[in-house]
Amino acid sequence: MVKLADRILLVKMKVKGKLKELPSYSGELGLNLRNPKDRFKWFLASMLFAKRISAEIAKRTYMEFEKAGINTPEKILDAGWDKLVEVLDSGGYVRYDFSTATKLLEVSKSLKEKYKSLENLYAIAKDSEDLERRLLEFKGVGPITINIFLRELRSVWGKADPKVSRLADDAAKKLGLEKEGEIKSLESQLVRLNLKYCKPQKCRSCPARNSCKEFRVHIS
Repeated sequence: MVKLADRILLVKMKVKGKLKELPSYSGELGLNLRNPKDRFKWFLASMLFAKRISAEIAKRTYMEFEKAGINTPEKILDAGWDKLVEVLDSGGYVRYDFSTATKLLEVSKSLKEKYKSLENLYAIAKDSEDLERRLLEFKGVGPITINIFLRELRSVWGKADPKVSRLADDAAKKLGLEKEGEIKSLESQLVRLNLKYCKPQKCRSCPARNSCKEFRVHIS
């Protein structure tokens, strides 16, 4: 007879397996975060994802930046404000096109002037708190951008350890995931689960529905 503790462990293993099947946002964009060039690209994408705009529009807009070859601080600065607005609009990022174009120019300029590169910024940072503080110094870069950017870098940058987002924490509680290490290792997938299934209440199509406490309550 299977013990209760073993049953709980088995359920957790299954739900973690389901979550790992969900792609990370950086992976979906075709980025390899072990590549320094792709880490800046992910920083660019993170700034797009951080606005109150759909993930689909943010992804599509990032791909327009790739298509235009504007994916480094230098190329952003060379492109100039008008071109950036054009690229943002082509991806459907029209609500925040002017302000985002300005932000991308200011962040790229500050990054180049103060650190030369994102990799140098990371190397200089003393610890995770210092890393976040330095990133937050960029005008227009807030806690949401920092969380999006750093949570997918945990396995690559040892000093990348942001506080778990509320979206991930809420989804984890529904699935019975309590250990901080478990939640952090699956944070990107938990956020995706929350945004794609929990918020729009698409519970019946959720890949983790059989392990969700709320789903079991709704159908009982």
